[in-house]
Amino acid sequence: MSEVKNLKYYIETWGCQMNEEDSEKLSGMLKRIGYTKTEAKEEASIILFNTCCVRENAENKVYGNLGLLKKLKKNNPDLVIGICGCMMQQKGMADKILKEFPYVDIIFGTHNSYKFPEYLNRVKTEGVQVKEIFDKETEIIEGIPVDRESSIKAFVTIMYGCNNFCTYCVVPYVRGRERSRRPEEIEKEIKELVAQGYKEITLLGQNVNSYGKGLEEEIDFAKLLRRINEIEGLERVRFMTSHPKDLTEDVIMAIKECDKLCEQIHLPVQSGSDEILKKMNRHYDREKYMSLIKKIKEEIPECSITTDIIVGFPGETEENFLDTLNLCKEVGYDSAFTFIYSRRNHTPADRMENQVPDDVKHERFNRLVDVINKGVINGNKVYEGRTVEVLVEGPSKNDETKLMGRTRNGRLVNFPGDSSMIGKLVNVHINRAQPFSLLGEIVE
Repeated sequence: MSEVKNLKYYIETWGCQMNEEDSEKLSGMLKRIGYTKTEAKEEASIILFNTCCVRENAENKVYGNLGLLKKLKKNNPDLVIGICGCMMQQKGMADKILKEFPYVDIIFGTHNSYKFPEYLNRVKTEGVQVKEIFDKETEIIEGIPVDRESSIKAFVTIMYGCNNFCTYCVVPYVRGRERSRRPEEIEKEIKELVAQGYKEITLLGQNVNSYGKGLEEEIDFAKLLRRINEIEGLERVRFMTSHPKDLTEDVIMAIKECDKLCEQIHLPVQSGSDEILKKMNRHYDREKYMSLIKKIKEEIPECSITTDIIVGFPGETEENFLDTLNLCKEVGYDSAFTFIYSRRNHTPADRMENQVPDDVKHERFNRLVDVINKGVINGNKVYEGRTVEVLVEGPSKNDETKLMGRTRNGRLVNFPGDSSMIGKLVNVHINRAQPFSLLGEIVE
């Protein structure tokens, strides 16, 4: 790589936590070769967009933002523009981008992001345009530098890809098949983070419950959790995302029995209707899902349960939708990511008949959000008058005179305090529950 002086980079990320961690690695690679980060596109020597393709809205944002870069490129011909991520893995997408936005310099996908410094070097030294998309997943590359967004909490990916092929989802096509990292590599990364002062780790994977497949060592997710729980100095462990068809009693019991595992499970239901779940190819029914909820609540009463829900899947009737509403009322989720179904090219659902009209989708979406929000508010009220352990993350986003942090089960808490407490575990007495957060004060 040629010498770099006073060069800055800007990264914009769309999508899930996996994309966020990918961007932290891209940032780490750039810092290793001498670049510094900027939050202003106008200052950047390289602008990199890390894309998502799970929903149409995410793609539209990419097109809009790429269009805005045309003027910057004209004013600064040396500006390097790169685009990567899930959106680029879609068939024909890279060529479409280059045709509509010919000033893009680098395009690469999810499977070869580790080669980014090589691509950047070619653009800088040879003056060429680089487009390289690997069709299939590669072996897992370890040792990539990571520039973490937080100094308190960190993402650690334990596996890549997905084998489930839900009919609405593009993830198996853009992230590849399931591959698990070796447990010793995961433990090594976490121990290094603990040595740097990190308190909380979130384990990532499209389906963490599938962990262990393809490894020589006989290990599953529950066993991995118990091994991580033994790491000295680590305070908290979370994970996402769990697929209901693979969530085992062993995992539930590990959360119950391991002191560092937080009482929080993200368990996407997507629909409360058996008919729709079958069309989605989810491999469980309502009864199976509710039996898991019952088991979790019996074994871990303090466990917070969060979910993902899709509204307006092809063929969804009012009766199907009411099944979802009723399930949400029964579970009483602590939060939910709610989505209006978005058609995705090359997925079976895109070819299904009886696509639900947009106005019906939006009307149902609003009703769903209302039910979810009522459940969240009721769940928060339970904490009034209680004292909870909070990991202090930093200043409150709504009131800089206060601090904010989260309970073990993921509830947001705001309270008075000074910056010396950031990164520490404190006990907070909850005085009042707000709709989406708790207000309290530190107690000795």
